Amino acid sequence: MGTDKRERKKANRNIAREGRQKAQRNAVIKQRAIRYGIGIPVAILALWAVSKYFITTDSTSTTDTTVATSDTTVATSDTTVATSDTTLSTTPGAQIEGDTKCPPTDGTAVRTTNFTKAPPMCIDAKKSYTATFDTSEGAIEIALDTTKTPKTVNNFVTLSRYKYYNGSFIFRTDPSIDIIQGGGESNTDDPGYTIEDEGSGYKYSEGDIVMARTDEPNSAGGQFFIVTGPNASALDGQGTYVVFGKVTKGLDVAKTIIGLNAGSGQLGGAPSREVKIASVVITEK
Repeated sequence: MGTDKRERKKANRNIAREGRQKAQRNAVIKQRAIRYGIGIPVAILALWAVSKYFITTDSTSTTDTTVATSDTTVATSDTTVATSDTTLSTTPGAQIEGDTKCPPTDGTAVRTTNFTKAPPMCIDAKKSYTATFDTSEGAIEIALDTTKTPKTVNNFVTLSRYKYYNGSFIFRTDPSIDIIQGGGESNTDDPGYTIEDEGSGYKYSEGDIVMARTDEPNSAGGQFFIVTGPNASALDGQGTYVVFGKVTKGLDVAKTIIGLNAGSGQLGGAPSREVKIASVVITEK
């Protein structure tokens, strides 16, 4: 009888947790519906979706366990809001507690994907840095801008040298604003910290690499997007996403990736097949 009673209590706890999780998701949907409105014209929704590049994971703690809910809310038409729970499938790397040290420049750093603090200045802003993406669709080479955005470049270079991007994905393809977005498994992933915005008033053109962030200031972390065409000029009115480099080789690869878009939907669409980033290699001179 004691065993049956414990089993009933356990089942009741599970039902209660599921109820709290469902209520939490519904509350988030309701809150965002109230804040942004349902029935907004599609063009405005597209700009709103862009401003919400990634949304931090909500979590609720209980006495017997912790239930984490990853809520990605994106308007898919002028009348509906879609949500999805995302589980990170990319194999996590090591974690650095406390201060982040500068990684070695020879590629020998242990892959690290979680940090307590943003990195210190690890690059020499007087030098030039190039990032080479090895993707499943081909290589993309990008010249990083240490003159205008040394702090943003430093963050990207440090994460790359810690192999943060190895095994991550290009998970978003949005032809409405001509961008492909990556830096994780989904738009909820981040390295565990945020960095300060470096300037504003940016204009967006083909070949730019840009930091993704939420609609809050100073909320960028590890995600980025690459501009593949003129529709990104729709973001000029915001100008808050920091441009920190330019594609010098492989723009055709980026255009191939956005051409894989499987149709409208979450965050403007996703590639029809998995686009994986094997590595991002940094060279300096």
